[in-house]
Amino acid sequence: MNSPFCADRIASANIMVVGCGALGNEVLKNLALMGAGHVWAVDFDRVETGNLSRSVLFRKEDALEGRFKVEVAAERLRGMNPTIEVTPVRGDIAFDVGLGLIRKMDVVIGCVDNRWARYCINRLCMRAGVPWVDGGISYLEGTVRVFIPGKNCYACQLGPEGLKDLARRMPCSGIIRRDEQAGKAPTSSIIASVTGAVQVQEALKLLHPELLESGELTSLCGRMFCFEGEHMTTKVVSLAAYDDDCPVHDRWEPVRPTEVTAETTVQEALEVLKKELGASKITIHPGDCFVDRVIRKDGDASLEVMLPGRNVAERLGKEPEWRGIPFSGLYQHEYREIDDSFPYRSLTLGQLGIPEKEVLLVSTGSGEEYIEMK
Repeated sequence: MNSPFCADRIASANIMVVGCGALGNEVLKNLALMGAGHVWAVDFDRVETGNLSRSVLFRKEDALEGRFKVEVAAERLRGMNPTIEVTPVRGDIAFDVGLGLIRKMDVVIGCVDNRWARYCINRLCMRAGVPWVDGGISYLEGTVRVFIPGKNCYACQLGPEGLKDLARRMPCSGIIRRDEQAGKAPTSSIIASVTGAVQVQEALKLLHPELLESGELTSLCGRMFCFEGEHMTTKVVSLAAYDDDCPVHDRWEPVRPTEVTAETTVQEALEVLKKELGASKITIHPGDCFVDRVIRKDGDASLEVMLPGRNVAERLGKEPEWRGIPFSGLYQHEYREIDDSFPYRSLTLGQLGIPEKEVLLVSTGSGEEYIEMK
């Protein structure tokens, strides 16, 4: 039986894979073998020796050299398929991937290991109107779900307790190390292979909407595929949720282009956007706050940090006098809006933590605008 998939369509599609661990390795490998032409790989981590037993793209020398996963994966995929274009994106999906880049994708494949990362992928894809395929693995169990804007939403499936649990995170590497110490052998390479194959299959289906509409193919949207290897059982269960009041569903459109980039200073950005929008006053709402200093509650000591909020903890960890102080013991002086009153207008948007190709939410006197950076 011939494959229902069109090779030219796969070759011309833009596909993003978020997470380059065991599951991401399998997904990326399968995309390369299926003839994917344009792939973006997103991850912020480096290769560790613990990755080698479950990641087909990594080698011992990669771990010894501490190479970044995305760069190694891109190199190995080009060796497997010389026609593939792989763009490594070294960063965190929560902060370092601009919505403008997501808007270019035909489908996003999530290979992450925690709820917060899934929530961030879902939020970006819902704003951009792009479907995404989620995969999850644990020992000999794997799951795959499909989320399409307007039909199925990850945030709606979480429920109140799940939303409270978003900040909890234990990566697969931590689980593996814990199990090795307990004398258990990691088996995620097996389940990653099965789950990653199903994820790619579902992603390719999404590239053929006419076959889904005709019934020739069926998507997992609104359902969850479950594989349990211990007793070799599989099932597909209904799991759809789409609450019209969910704020994550807000579609950011229409989107207007701008000449502003991550290298543009705040002063220049304000001037350019005022001119483009025909407004005398504007306010830019970045995704993260900007912190200029922190102050200890038990005294007058302060420390200048000049960083996006997400980088403050790491900065404090480098200062002996501040290391170990809980955030409850600090005041953080921060800015959550950027306008004419912002005091550091010589900084670039990138220095504020705004990534390349971000879509800026900009308020004017007449409403809100979505502006895509160049």
